[in-house]
Amino acid sequence: MGKERSDGGDRGRTLELEREEEERQTPSLANPLLEADEVAGRGVEVPMEFQTRRITLARSLSSLRYRDFRLYSGGQIVSLIGTWMQIVAQNWLVLELTNSPLILGILSALQFLPILVLSVFGGVIADRMPKRQLLLLTQSASLVLALVLATLVQTGLVTIGSVLILAVLLGMVNAVDMPTRQAFVVELVGPADLRNAIALNSAVFNSARLVGPAVAGAAIGVIGIAGAFYLNAVSFVAAIGTLAAMQAGRLARGGPASSISQDLREGLAYVARTRAVWLTILLVALVGTFAMNLNVQVPVLARDVLGVGAAGYGLLSAASGAGSLIAALLLASLSRAPRTQSLLVSAAVAGVLEIGLAVARQFAVAAALLAGVGFALIYFTTLANTVIQTSSPDELRGRVMSVYATVFAGTTPIGSLFAGGLMEVSVGLSFAAGGIISLLSALLGYTLSSRSRK
Repeated sequence: MGKERSDGGDRGRTLELEREEEERQTPSLANPLLEADEVAGRGVEVPMEFQTRRITLARSLSSLRYRDFRLYSGGQIVSLIGTWMQIVAQNWLVLELTNSPLILGILSALQFLPILVLSVFGGVIADRMPKRQLLLLTQSASLVLALVLATLVQTGLVTIGSVLILAVLLGMVNAVDMPTRQAFVVELVGPADLRNAIALNSAVFNSARLVGPAVAGAAIGVIGIAGAFYLNAVSFVAAIGTLAAMQAGRLARGGPASSISQDLREGLAYVARTRAVWLTILLVALVGTFAMNLNVQVPVLARDVLGVGAAGYGLLSAASGAGSLIAALLLASLSRAPRTQSLLVSAAVAGVLEIGLAVARQFAVAAALLAGVGFALIYFTTLANTVIQTSSPDELRGRVMSVYATVFAGTTPIGSLFAGGLMEVSVGLSFAAGGIISLLSALLGYTLSSRSRK
């Protein structure tokens, strides 16, 4: 008996040593500092500490082991940097043409109005057609629209009317593109890595949000607004190229044919009867509409309150993007899904920080508050996205995500007009109102979730 226990213990110890040796030889996570410590003979504590850190890093990047997800992420980050450059340049162009915060709000409203009206139909299309081919079409259309705007600015033919028309056309493209991109992520990774893929997808978005505005602020001064639009057009080539090289999303999902109206009813019925989904969507609708209007508010804050130019505006936008990126990376590294209460806490924190922006008069203070707002809002939206994606069956995901896209981006026209109209009175009033509504939304969410548990 003693011999058997000894043999068993020896075998267990041998397997453990083999696993440790195998992990030490993993090339993708090698660390030069660790190798130096081993050569110097500084004991076994450092490798064990590094092993823990390595496991955390591997968990944070687990979705990148899928080739298609790597391709998709690489193409998207280049394309999104261009998109954020265009957002900054377009907002600055409108202020130069009109000198009106209200017109800036109308621009944002018109760009997102098609998403409010058409996104649910875009979700039906996403569930019926091969998603890769559909994204190739939408990305190509966005490229063409960016080229048209760049040409109009360069030739001096641009008017506020042409900018508004192009914004509506881009909104129509995004009504299909947004739910398709959201649902497509699920096809690129395995079920166990879905939450990590959603968080990393958010990190990609916010990395671009960090880099794009800062680059745009510098680019406007060097190559002009038209140059920024041309760079955005070129950036879509990366997204189109990586989509063309991917294998996922080539086939439409099978199933019996049904009418568009029947597909719509089926998706909406699922949202209505699934508490986790409808409650999350309600919170996203409230916070997204009234507290996520930084694209309208920050350029006016930069120019009229802080007295900085396009470069300062770009840095403020980059500060918000930095906070957003940190939140997305934090969520990607967590071993367990955050508690649902995190949705409510992050909405409340965003509200408090936006109220702080209402009285900020120094550039550094405003940048720090915007970084905090960016962190809280992306923590909120990424967690909401995860809840909805993981709660939706595969055959309904496009339609459910179209409802999410409708309330997240489609309600922007309401929020943009709300923020733009208040800024005609006071920039601080716009930030304060959005922050208060975000706080009240968190309180409403807590009340509804508490009742449902009784």
